[in-house]
Amino acid sequence: MTININRRALLTGIGSLTVSVLLPGASARAATFGAASKPDLKPENLSSYITVNADGTVTAYWGKMDMGQGTDIGCIQMVAEELDVPVEKVTLVQGDTINSVNQGGASGSTGIQQGGVAIQSAAAEARYQLVQMAAQALNVPADQLSVVNGVISAKSDASKKISYGELIGGRHFDTQLEWNKQIGNALFVSGKGKIKPVAEHKVIGTSPPRRDIAGKVMGTVDYICDIKLPGMVHGRMVLPPIAGAVPLSFDKASVADIPGVEIVHENAFLAVTAPKEWDAIKASQKLKVTWSDVKPPFPDQKAIYDHIRKAPSIKRETLPDVGNIDEAFKGAAKIVEANYEWPFQSHASMAPGCAVVDYKPEGTSTLWTSTQKPHFGRDGVANSLGLPAEKVRGIYANGPGSYGRNDSGDAAAAAAVISKKLGKPVRLQFMRHEGTGWDPKGPASVHSARAAIDKDGKVIGWHFESKGFSRLDVDSNESQPAHTLAGQLLGVPLKFNPQFGTPEESYGFANRRKGWDVIAPLLERNSPLRTSHLRDPVGPQIAFASESFVDEVAFATGRDPVAFRLDYLTDPRDKAVVQAAAEKAGWQPHTAARKQMVGDIATGQGIAYSQRSGTRVAMVAEVEVNRTSGKVWVKKFTVAHDSGLVINPHLLTMCVEGNMVQGTSRALHEEVKFDNKSVTSVDWMTYPILDMTEAPATIDVVIVNRPDVKPSGAGEPSMRPMMAAIANAIYDATGVRMRQAPFTPERLKAGFV
Repeated sequence: MTININRRALLTGIGSLTVSVLLPGASARAATFGAASKPDLKPENLSSYITVNADGTVTAYWGKMDMGQGTDIGCIQMVAEELDVPVEKVTLVQGDTINSVNQGGASGSTGIQQGGVAIQSAAAEARYQLVQMAAQALNVPADQLSVVNGVISAKSDASKKISYGELIGGRHFDTQLEWNKQIGNALFVSGKGKIKPVAEHKVIGTSPPRRDIAGKVMGTVDYICDIKLPGMVHGRMVLPPIAGAVPLSFDKASVADIPGVEIVHENAFLAVTAPKEWDAIKASQKLKVTWSDVKPPFPDQKAIYDHIRKAPSIKRETLPDVGNIDEAFKGAAKIVEANYEWPFQSHASMAPGCAVVDYKPEGTSTLWTSTQKPHFGRDGVANSLGLPAEKVRGIYANGPGSYGRNDSGDAAAAAAVISKKLGKPVRLQFMRHEGTGWDPKGPASVHSARAAIDKDGKVIGWHFESKGFSRLDVDSNESQPAHTLAGQLLGVPLKFNPQFGTPEESYGFANRRKGWDVIAPLLERNSPLRTSHLRDPVGPQIAFASESFVDEVAFATGRDPVAFRLDYLTDPRDKAVVQAAAEKAGWQPHTAARKQMVGDIATGQGIAYSQRSGTRVAMVAEVEVNRTSGKVWVKKFTVAHDSGLVINPHLLTMCVEGNMVQGTSRALHEEVKFDNKSVTSVDWMTYPILDMTEAPATIDVVIVNRPDVKPSGAGEPSMRPMMAAIANAIYDATGVRMRQAPFTPERLKAGFV
């Protein structure tokens, strides 16, 4: 479970040894532990990461977050491994800016591969320093000592021993680590202690259970919406009926009958508060507002893909060409072409965003938030309050989840604005229609692909292009007001960042070109169609197009999709996951859609593969398609997953399973609907997600463990290829090529002949 506790109070109460690294020329400084001698919370201080307590237990301070996947247990295992203590003796403190340095929060599947590896390195140095201390205490050379369960003993005489707890003596070391001078995901520290070789692992590779499940199941864990402070008021934003409209005036009398209502208005920002939440809700609904007369900003939804194709590019980026792509197409015997379309998608978290801010002009202001990035959330609130970051404390509280930049950051910024205006602690929560309707969206995009084929059926040219809205119209963290709805309503200068991406794979086509274009947002500010990171940012749409096209080209050249991939892939790890998935799934080679039918049910298999930041994933989807209703059921996934060294096999399997369920929902159901005024997908009826009756019957995970390769991420990579695997399976079952997501019954039936 996440522990929110004042670190100084914790350590003062139990006594500890905080271990630090000696740089060349530095000297160790031993002191009686106490508030006056406590090392500062700085990235270069190992005391910022590891504490060995008087009873021999270990507290690790992690500047990342676990959002329910169990990444924290993996991190605990890495610390326990390096310190040679049992997992149950390690406690991980996360999600509180007073206790940890900024390691980027939950971000980009970097929890283990960057955040975990950094704290593992710190733990290795802690062990090194403890062994050096024991060598002095036992008068035995350090290389003649061994450590078992936090007890250091002489290899030649087991009676010569001393525990971590006995070594403490109320002291700490206040020296420094080598730090790479980077804050966030890339932060890394090191010292003299070296991370253990894999052959010595006892904890890494095992599967201790998660610690958060019981509290969540039994309802003993407080969530962000449960936080209450003395004098706290409840807030609700008042948002326009037409995107882009601003409040010109409002009628205070319209809510005068509601007790304790206060109205906060600045520029286009409008909100109400009340001591009781229901009163705040009523006030937000009853307040009479005169809105500016604006032209509806959005095109007809049916025209969105034409809009993307025709809109001017504001940024283009291409990878360096391989070979001579233009000549390859000129000399082709056959050219295969296809276009694919991907919609806006919402986070649609299980509850709308909520945050509590207590502004203190003197002293320390506090933010309670369920964001993935409490440090960046703290920075954003500090900027909104006009305070230095060190004057604001950010505390994570369990929330509805996010997998990217959802509306929790917007809730925090709005609560900060109101708290400063009123001088009171403010709990602001969006309503369901606001959380789904106004959260930052995953971007809509179009993708075009061309392949040049020679007379022998060999691919001699490959050209793939994407065009769409930026994945960072608003940034993935909330450190700047410009990237929050409240900040934009207040009129702060915008900081638009046009970014997209290209396929990550190792196909060795002789002549290749990959590129992308980003277009301007439909509405510059205050938009319910602002775009930002959604789980595996732009990965699913890119891989949907690129891996669907791989299948199309395989069939166009008379090849089986698995054999085609194995022919052209150049990375042995990529080939291995494709082979592993196909073999485990019992892949049936085919060079055309098989259209296997039993009654009204057509069945099929589809394969897809991709890389993501070092991780390789291939999967086979098996579908059943009801030709009468057009409904698709993904009956089974077989997933081969190579993320290097595996820390916790069970949690890795669970993580992949979570990806499969959420990704299936995105593939079959999820599409943000809007009219020319605003978003109309505002609840579970208008933005449906996968329900339990539609979940896959089987998810078979094949873990490809590579102990010789550093661990890489697992939170997102298996999301990437799955939409293409489903689309390819639908084609095998029906002969209908799905080139627009989601794969709804209406779209599928439109392709039946």
